[in-house]
Amino acid sequence: MKRIMDGYCRVLSALMVVLLTFMVVLVFGNVLLRYGFNSGIAFSEEVSRWLFVWLTFMGAVVALHDRSHMTLGEVVSTLPPKAQRLCHLLALVLMLWVTYLIFSGSWSQTLINLSNAAPVTGWSQAWFYGVGVFFALSSGLILLIDFWESVRNFNQPLVTVGTHTVGKE
Repeated sequence: MKRIMDGYCRVLSALMVVLLTFMVVLVFGNVLLRYGFNSGIAFSEEVSRWLFVWLTFMGAVVALHDRSHMTLGEVVSTLPPKAQRLCHLLALVLMLWVTYLIFSGSWSQTLINLSNAAPVTGWSQAWFYGVGVFFALSSGLILLIDFWESVRNFNQPLVTVGTHTVGKE
């Protein structure tokens, strides 16, 4: 499962490069056209805003997979090994709960906005709100895998690898 998630996050990273490139081209082209030729790309602002939101959520999924988010590793590392595991499991449960809240709210907004069209492009607003569903499903899977590994290796001590505290593999 780890190899599948590694591959998934590599695909997301490559997609983020493509989306960021497209966003930069749209914004730079629009600025160039506005100041140089007194015209512009009508959908540039709307599409670049949507791309930025999608890039942010994709980056959050990749950061979660890479364990790049901020942690309280210095505080937890002072605890005994079993307490470290319990803190890690508690943190995972809380993150799964928040992920569920993001999913339920985003799902509701996606359904509400399914028939609403964006002002310039005419695309369904569900694409904008659907990013929360994408994020919740992706991060929920990552968190569930991490939770399973932590429960499975509960008696093994956590080890620090660089700046990340992880279970022994």
